[in-house]
Amino acid sequence: MKIFNSILDFSTTKKTILTLGTFDGVHFGHRKILERVLQNAENNKYESLVLTFFPHPRMILEKKSNIKLLNTISEKTDLLEKIGIQNLVIHPFDESFSRLTAEEFVRSVLVDQFNIHKIIIGHDHRFGKDRTANIDDLIRFGKQYGFEVEQISVQEINEISVSSTKIRKALSEGNMTLANKYLGYNYFLTGTVFKGKQLGRTIGFPTANLKIKEDYKLIPKNGVYIVKSIIDQKIVFGMMNIGFNPTVAGEDLSIEIHYFDFSSDLYNQEISVSILHYIRPEEKFNSVDLLKVQLEKDKTFALEYLD
Repeated sequence: MKIFNSILDFSTTKKTILTLGTFDGVHFGHRKILERVLQNAENNKYESLVLTFFPHPRMILEKKSNIKLLNTISEKTDLLEKIGIQNLVIHPFDESFSRLTAEEFVRSVLVDQFNIHKIIIGHDHRFGKDRTANIDDLIRFGKQYGFEVEQISVQEINEISVSSTKIRKALSEGNMTLANKYLGYNYFLTGTVFKGKQLGRTIGFPTANLKIKEDYKLIPKNGVYIVKSIIDQKIVFGMMNIGFNPTVAGEDLSIEIHYFDFSSDLYNQEISVSILHYIRPEEKFNSVDLLKVQLEKDKTFALEYLD
């Protein structure tokens, strides 16, 4: 997949089949549109193209928004590449771009820059300054500038009634079953392993401490989870705690993973952690010994679940 960091960086001699949006989560609903793009481009006469934006428009247009995203840019890129998209344009979203009128956007971006043959879009898509233009305006522009518009119908969207908002809510409640169902894959965190206080080693539960540099990434509800990672091309299962380690008077939010039957040094490595199941909320125990007893129970539950 070719990646472009601006609309102006993109060029092609072929006509494109385009879709656009934030695609946060690249979830089951998004895939309906993306698969349609690929179907239209598969005869190699056209190139598939996704236009997305960063920062998320709400981060710029809603000053008080503290929206957390399901994917970092690199995670979103990987997901789109796995689907088979040929070209990804990640355009910097700012107030200046948001002031483009609908016709300016169509003419200068879709037609002049992207050499568009067809745009495939959801039924409720709005665009242009103050999001005043809708699908009817897009169809009118298509006739004017010579490109096709394919609309994903209300019925098709309702069949896969999924939204990033619903997924965020499920994750905030620790409902991994629902979140992963809507996503079409297991929600995952990507970060770098750093050296922590190493308290887990003293009670037989060494952990990999995960640092996620992107502060906009949504972290699920505090608690204990069953997880898996692919490390050195092998699947490794484990359990993860998200929280403040109240038993040992922790002060900062931490993400710690204890892998089962695994002893390799992961310090300074970037790892991805897929979250399979929520076990329980984080608890404060009266002693480290009682914490160890609970961790043994959590591990037993996790291994039985994985079986």
